[in-house]
Amino acid sequence: MSGHKHASLTPCPARFSPVPLRCVYTDLDGTLLGRFGSLFRDAEGSFSMLQARAIEACHRAEVEVVIKSGRRQAQVLEDARLMGQTSYIYEAGCAVMLDGEDTVLIGDFRPDEGRTVYDTIIDRGVPDLLFESFAPALEYHAPWHTERAHSHLFRGKIDAGEANAILEREGHTGLKLIDNGAIVRQMDGVEGRAHAYHLMPSAASKANAVSFHQQARGYAPEECIAIGDSVEDISVAPVVGRFFVPANGPERDAGLKELIASGKHPNVTVTEGAMGDGVYEAIVSTLAGA
Repeated sequence: MSGHKHASLTPCPARFSPVPLRCVYTDLDGTLLGRFGSLFRDAEGSFSMLQARAIEACHRAEVEVVIKSGRRQAQVLEDARLMGQTSYIYEAGCAVMLDGEDTVLIGDFRPDEGRTVYDTIIDRGVPDLLFESFAPALEYHAPWHTERAHSHLFRGKIDAGEANAILEREGHTGLKLIDNGAIVRQMDGVEGRAHAYHLMPSAASKANAVSFHQQARGYAPEECIAIGDSVEDISVAPVVGRFFVPANGPERDAGLKELIASGKHPNVTVTEGAMGDGVYEAIVSTLAGA
């Protein structure tokens, strides 16, 4: 890594016109990756090459593919390397790696001296506050909650709005809890599908990270598409030309289904295919000008 910077950007609104595609921003779990988190499995767990073919189509068309994930950096790095990509967004938009340079996008939030954001959040007692408020419906998303630098990762089924009201009431105004969508793993004491939640600096978001990458590369919003299966993912819709949601997203998440139906984001399309099949559909149809 050649550098480590802090930056804060406000997403710019997308414009719409039939222009060549230059970049695809895609989520991993529930989107590009199929069952068991595999690049070569579909939503049912059967072997599939569609995800790889979608990436191949981008390569042939000289379209950059950028992962935008809530996963920690080490995980996203390995997936990006396997796909031959040099840029990625990790920890739900807290940071962007671009050609070896790591830029942290957490606004005015500053960790305590000698501590990471992750450590500072623990030192200030914020996770314990949330556990006390929502147990047993909230727990760490083990084992993926460790080795993080800028955010905490939980699973459960709670009202993120209520959680954020508690954070504000207790003086933790620089932090927010976001709902990153339904997960496959079942959780004791939770009816239906549990969700993944990220506790992170308020200024961080996948939309800000996408905007940062676009500006660094010189991409216009209308030259980009994004794909994802959660409410947090769909926040990227205003900063790209089109946003695609794999069919499994609204099937698993009533909140996402309601948001899509509201028409708040008119550039959103739900694909017929689930997970990687939907990614292939989104990329190939865009390249074909559909």
